[in-house]
This record gives sequence, structure tokens and C-alpha cells, in this order.
Amino acid sequence: MIPLRRLTAILLAVSTLATMAQAETIRVAVGTQDTTINCATGGLLIRELKLLEKFLPHDGTYKDATYDIQWRNFTSGAPLTNEMVAGKLDLGAMADFPGSLNGAAFAKAGRRSLFLSVLSGSLTGSGNGVVVPVASPVQAFTELKGKTISVPFASTAHGLLLRAVKAQGWDPERDVTIITQAPEVAGSALKANKIDAHADFVPFAELFPWRGIARKIYDGSQSNAPTFHGALVDAAYAERYPEIVTAYLRAAIEADRLIAAEPEHYAELIARVTGIEAEVVYLFHGPLGLQTRDITWKPEYRQALKTSIETLTLLKKADGDLDVDRFVDDRFVRAAAAQAGIDYEAWLKDYAQAPLKAVDAGTGQPITDVSRVAQIWVTREDKVRHYASPEAALAALATLEQGGGSARVVYAQDRNSGIKLFAAQAWYVRDPERRLSAFLLKGDAEAFAKAKGGEVLDFAAARAGAARLSAR
Repeated sequence: MIPLRRLTAILLAVSTLATMAQAETIRVAVGTQDTTINCATGGLLIRELKLLEKFLPHDGTYKDATYDIQWRNFTSGAPLTNEMVAGKLDLGAMADFPGSLNGAAFAKAGRRSLFLSVLSGSLTGSGNGVVVPVASPVQAFTELKGKTISVPFASTAHGLLLRAVKAQGWDPERDVTIITQAPEVAGSALKANKIDAHADFVPFAELFPWRGIARKIYDGSQSNAPTFHGALVDAAYAERYPEIVTAYLRAAIEADRLIAAEPEHYAELIARVTGIEAEVVYLFHGPLGLQTRDITWKPEYRQALKTSIETLTLLKKADGDLDVDRFVDDRFVRAAAAQAGIDYEAWLKDYAQAPLKAVDAGTGQPITDVSRVAQIWVTREDKVRHYASPEAALAALATLEQGGGSARVVYAQDRNSGIKLFAAQAWYVRDPERRLSAFLLKGDAEAFAKAKGGEVLDFAAARAGAARLSAR
């Protein structure tokens, strides 16, 4: 039997430790990639809207805890991973390739990181792309044999480039010259025509064309290889503070809900923080956007992770022994979804793009077929106008401009892939009924015209035709 005095001392010590645990200051250090805008729901929006503070626990063992929330922004995943491995960050957001390197780096250090959830992704690979200088004669990837292509090495875009080269049956060591180049360097190189092409990740394959320094000639969707951005955590931190990890993912789910409800508003917010134009942000985060926001671990995203590990092993950037089944841990995102009242299993089975629920701005009729949707973001208007077809949108644009108005941007949907396009950089087919269909690639437009009948037009010609019709 324990003497009463000793028992009292033990109970006092236990009580003191519990009080210390409850009263401790807990660090929540998150690494973000603000300019990689598909990470916004796992970083920028949570930070700017103070969503983490909204969901951090304040009961049970956290009753008297205080939080030291730290945010650090990076332009790529590699330095973010370095800080996580060094113990300076607890959580971070990045794409599948740098995420794989994160897992490999932790393993090399004798530790573990966990891939918690997807934040956004594309089952076909859209979001990554290849661009060429504006004046380049190149219209398709097939024309890049013998050319110099730059890419950020060991990035998701690097994996895309290698797959595209392989799909052509080319030898990446002989048939093309691949050099490493960060996006900020590539922009200047494209302007100066110092490279033949550049492959890059979100949002640069769209940002460079929007800024008028490049044309996109290859979209990741042509590779039909899934890609995604997601959230990671130091496994030791997750074991010690599982409720905090769940709270972070709960904040990510709330950020997703907010941007889905008001994509224009939050595109403007992201633009103010990053300097990446809202028109480009909406291309990704608006309805029918380039990638779909998705928290769930679909089998295709797990496979994307395995593919990235295999590719990085070939590049001698990883040793290939990273076990995806241990690396991916969906316990926390499932808990966060349950707290948010979301059926995780139902979302896991939902493969649809971010939906467009709208009426045609011209007719007022509900848009039920999105294969030819077009949109206009009118200058000084808060909301994007939606149209059931490119010809309707271009006719409305002509009327708008005749009345002294202007458009910030016009969007169209690629008839083949369904990805959102900047309408001014698309190709069009006008069929015998004078209906327009949009395409990223001139070759795709030509093939469609040959199969279905019609003529291939650039944006100027498509606009001119629509203007004539609106004037009648």
C-alpha cells in the first residue's frame, strides 16, 4: 500500500503535469505556397481569413492552451520541405512531386511525414502545361523535337514533360535538350526568345499567356495522368496533436466552401496577396475550372503519388522505397469532413468538375449543357456573366463594346477536354449551323472541323463573325 503522504505527492504531480499540458503554448507552423494558387485552400485563404483560429480546439486537454500560429510562404516545395525536416514547420502544402520528395527527405532523416489530404487536382493532368514564345511558329508539342525546353527540375511539371517526351517516342537525352529553369527566370527567357519552350506548374502555363509573353501549346490534360496539390504534416506532430491537424483540415474545407460560393470575390483576394491576376485565379478556381478542388484520396491521386515516386527515382532524386500506403494517411481528413457534416465517401466517388449552376446572361434560361459554355467578366462587375455558347458570349461582347463597355476577360471551354480557356487564345470551329466550338490546339480544331464539318477560326475571326450577327 502506498503511504498517504506519497500518494498525495503523486496526485499533486500528475495534476501539475496535466495543468502544464493544458496551459502550454502550442506552435502551429504552416508552410504555404501563395503563388501556387491551387494550394490556396490549404494556406493563403486560411491565413488571410483567420480560419485556423476558428477551428483550433479549446476544450479537453487544450482547455487552457494558447497557440503560436506561424505562417511562412515559399515559391516552391523544396525549401518548404527543408524547413519541415529542420523542425521549423509542422504542416505544409505542395504538389505530388515535391510531396514525394518531402516524404523521401523525412525518411532520409530517420523520420516520417504524412500526406494528409488532397486540396485540388486534375484526374487528367490539367494545371501543368508547356508554353512557347508568342512569336514562335510552334503550334503543338510534336514540333519541339530537337528544341530546348526548360522546366523547374524535380517538379510536377518535370514529370509531365518527361511523360510527354516519352509519348512521342523520343529519347529525353538526345531528341530534346531539357534544362532547369525556375518560373521567374523562364518568363524573361520566353520574352527574349532564349528558349524554345518552357514547361511549368500552376499557374505559370496560364499566367505567362495571360501576360502576353507566351502561348500554351500543350496542356497537362493531354497526358491523361492525374496530378494534385495537397497538405502534409510531420508525423510526430500529428501523433502529439491529432486534434490540431484535424482543425487545420477543417479550416481547409471551410476555405473550399467559401471560394466555391464566391469565386470572383476570393479570386480578387488571392490576386491582392500574390500579384497573380484575378482573371488567372478564376480560370482555376471558378466553376468548370482547370482543376477541381477535392479533399479526398481518390485512387487516381494515390496512383499519381506512386508515379511521382517512380519518376523521381529515375531522376535519382529519391531512392524509391517510400511506401505510399503508409505515406498517405486519410484519418484526419475523414475526421475533418465528419465535423463539417460532409459525407467523405460520397465525395470520394464524385469526379465532377466544380459545377456551374447558372442561367444564360442573354436568354435567362438555365445552362444545362456545359460543353460549349463561355463567360465574360465585365469590367467593374463583381460577378462573371455566363453564356451557353461562345457565339452568344461573343455577340454579347460586341454589344457591350458598342455601348462603351469592356471585358476584363472572356473564357471558353475546350470542346474536347472540357478545360477552361482564355477565349482570346483559343481556336474555334464554326459549324454549318454557325455554332462555335472552342479548342486549345489548332490541330484539334482542324480535326473537329474535318470530322464534323465547318471552318477553323482564330479569336479575331470568331469575334468578327459574332459581331456581324449581333448587328443584324
